[in-house]
Amino acid sequence: MEFRHLGRSGLKISEIAYGNWITHGGQVEDDAATACIRAALDAGITTFDTADVYAAGRAEQVLGRALAGERRSGLEIFTKVYWPMGDGVNDRGLSRKHIMESIDGSLQRLGTDYVDLYQAHRFDHETPLEETIQAFADVVRAGKALYIGVSEWDAEQIRAGKKLADELGVHLVSNQPQYSALYRVIEAEVEPACRELGISQIVFSPIAQGILTGKYKPGQEPPTGSRATDQKGGGAGFISRWMRDDVLEKVQQLAPLADEAGLPMAALAVAWVLQNDNVAAAIIGASRPEQVEVNVKAAGVKLDADLKAKIDEILGDVAATDPELTQSPNPRP
Repeated sequence: MEFRHLGRSGLKISEIAYGNWITHGGQVEDDAATACIRAALDAGITTFDTADVYAAGRAEQVLGRALAGERRSGLEIFTKVYWPMGDGVNDRGLSRKHIMESIDGSLQRLGTDYVDLYQAHRFDHETPLEETIQAFADVVRAGKALYIGVSEWDAEQIRAGKKLADELGVHLVSNQPQYSALYRVIEAEVEPACRELGISQIVFSPIAQGILTGKYKPGQEPPTGSRATDQKGGGAGFISRWMRDDVLEKVQQLAPLADEAGLPMAALAVAWVLQNDNVAAAIIGASRPEQVEVNVKAAGVKLDADLKAKIDEILGDVAATDPELTQSPNPRP
């Protein structure tokens, strides 16, 4: 495993992080989830990402239980706040009230005194940004988080948030966007702004919810038990945008390139993301330990420039690149 600085800070994180969006507390049983986390630890992963909203808090609980007994200073634990956690009008968003209550709930579920990174899960159009950043700064000053970050904010929002954070003396060091060889919307505006500001990307869905593994074949039903068949946990909805024959046909053309690189297709997709030096970590998820073992083969890999160019050429016509796709609900749900 290799490690990279998170933004312009002294904090180093594993370049492959483990996340439990969709799977833990919902798609897979707790024992299987714990086995995946143990596999991540065995592979040298020290960075773990979750959110309060994942499985309505259960994902944080599963992660906390699985990491119990590990040396806390040897881990980097990240979580997020924004999405609804109850039926009340203040049980959502980035108001001071919701942030201050949510961090305490997350810490309790995770079984830790602090998180290394506390992230705004989306931008809140209904709360003054000054209120939000002040609340995050107070969370840091209370010792409940060490750094702050955002997720799926656009370039203008990131610039405004960083300016306020700097004025308050807190470290806004990261953005968590969706990013993969198929979803490249941050490259036009968000990534250049973050480079300028000293902010790293911690990217989710580097294998495009499983599409870039090559297991979904054009003209065929998805494999039983795959994310595309997960109606209960919501996986099928997230992956549906890619379940088109034109996309799946292009992805199948990547198989020879994966062979050339000596990597499974999933690891090739993760390695592609890690070639971007503004990416501090690629977040992987798993429902089985073997998936962790495959994905971590991307650690430390340097792809040949010609091979990467071939990947970009093959996927060019089907990759999403419109920066307008980076947006938060307005009004918040």
